[in-house]
Amino acid sequence: MASRITSLLSSPLPLFTSATLLRAVMLLYGLWQDANSPLKYTDIDYLVFTDAARFTFSPSASASPYTRETYRYTPLLAWLLYPTTWSGTFWFSFGKALFAAADLLAGYLIIQVLRGPYVRMSTDRACRYASIWLMNPMVATISTRGSSEGLLGVLVMALLWAVLEKRVALSGVLLGLGVHFKIYPFIYASTIVWWMDGEQMGRKTEARQQKGKQVRNADQIAVLMNEAMAFITPERVTLTLVSLATFIGLNLVMYALYGAPFLVHTFLHHVTRIDHRHNFSPYNILLYLNSATPSSASLKVESVAFLPQLLLSTILIPLVGAKKDLPTTMLAQTFAFVTFNKVCTSQYFLWYMVFLPLYLPNSSLLQSPRLGLSALALWVATQGLWLQQAYNLEFLGLSTFVPGLWVASLAFFLVNSWILGIIIDDLGISPERGIKND
Repeated sequence: MASRITSLLSSPLPLFTSATLLRAVMLLYGLWQDANSPLKYTDIDYLVFTDAARFTFSPSASASPYTRETYRYTPLLAWLLYPTTWSGTFWFSFGKALFAAADLLAGYLIIQVLRGPYVRMSTDRACRYASIWLMNPMVATISTRGSSEGLLGVLVMALLWAVLEKRVALSGVLLGLGVHFKIYPFIYASTIVWWMDGEQMGRKTEARQQKGKQVRNADQIAVLMNEAMAFITPERVTLTLVSLATFIGLNLVMYALYGAPFLVHTFLHHVTRIDHRHNFSPYNILLYLNSATPSSASLKVESVAFLPQLLLSTILIPLVGAKKDLPTTMLAQTFAFVTFNKVCTSQYFLWYMVFLPLYLPNSSLLQSPRLGLSALALWVATQGLWLQQAYNLEFLGLSTFVPGLWVASLAFFLVNSWILGIIIDDLGISPERGIKND
């Protein structure tokens, strides 16, 4: 039995066939549950997306996706879901099928990265690791319920593939598009720029050749200036200019079409948002209290909560790991961003789960099964504890805010922080040889 499963997961055709069937079955089950159960399978966000699509393509002169309250996304998403405006259950489910297909495309890109020049993994082994994403029931459930995170998985994995393949202009386009689509991919910019030095791009710089040689004090300033100038490479300049042009260009088009509501709902809202429902974050209870009794203070917690998050994900982690292992650094960045985010929902877990097939082959979590199983068990258990408290609150009407929900949020945060520490420690492992760098 085990050999059959291994064989199934080791070849692209049966793997993708199985992954497609898994999502097709879940889509059909979702239709049945929506029709027969008071607890709906379809995510509330999907109703927001489809309503926004209808408003966008309505005959009204003021047609806009932002007519739909709580639509906080780029108009591109509403445009993609235009077929959901057509009548019938089949077309209503178009978006779910699109998101599920994005899962599969992300899985294909994972295999391409694993087989590429950076990792050089065999096809059968690459497929087995890609199955962690493709055959993951959590990934399939979130997409088939109508969450658009699969589209982000495609954009982020395509960005990583383009960077590793040294397709700089394409990398810039994907980075700009990703940040426009869902702000968080901007955290990868510093990592990619830091990684993209002359050595990685196949050129030896003068500053690199001087490294290790003794120089006179009088020459130290010249060496530092050479190193500073060596940082400004054609690839870094191209990436910066193309990504900014893509991001700014898309924003100008959307602003011309939809005006200030585009800026407010797509970007500015996220600075001051105080979402407290379905939020695993330890900020959850504080945000709930602030939503009930708004503070008059000029400096509010929801506006500064991102400071430790950004310090970790955009500065410290890239400096530590970018030149050692790019995929693992991007995983650590994303894991830190989600863990320290003031709003943390199940959909956000997909942001870092897409990197797991690239990180796990040489990770401590696989090399030490006890450590890996402990991390998985604690991650699931503390998440389950939080969900149990949330169920008592939302379905049974019990007040579980303190200590239940708050303690569960802290426990989940501590477990995620511990796992983040393991990932960062693993940044010293060479992806090619699986040994610690000195």
